Amino acid sequence: MSHATLRALYFSAEDAPAALRFFPDGRADIEDEMRRYQMLRFGSFVGFRPPYFYHRALRERLRRAAMPALVIWGEHDRMVPLPHGEAFASGLPGANGLRLIAGAGHAAPLEQPEATAAQVIHSCAKRGMKRPRDRNDR
Repeated sequence: MSHATLRALYFSAEDAPAALRFFPDGRADIEDEMRRYQMLRFGSFVGFRPPYFYHRALRERLRRAAMPALVIWGEHDRMVPLPHGEAFASGLPGANGLRLIAGAGHAAPLEQPEATAAQVIHSCAKRGMKRPRDRNDR
């Protein structure tokens, strides 16, 4: 699979800055290539193997997760269809709904970090959780 194909799969636009940063054409410098390799090895080590998101039994197990949850989904996610996000949001008892991130694909926190963070902060505030202190406040 080419980097261009991965960019189109994970991000809202193949030429988005985050897409090009994580999946550049050609080779990146050795440190970036090693970090990418380590991420893939780690994913393999912890058992991530597609099609994990299509695991039918997972839908029945969601009800057992009683912790607060927020399901964030990229508006243009071409990797995992929106009905999966809707199933997570309705299946998790502690879910605070499904939040679509405009202008984002599968990698919403990378493409739209401010919008993603705003959704997390809003969800925490709605649950009465206080915002953590900034490192500079310590």
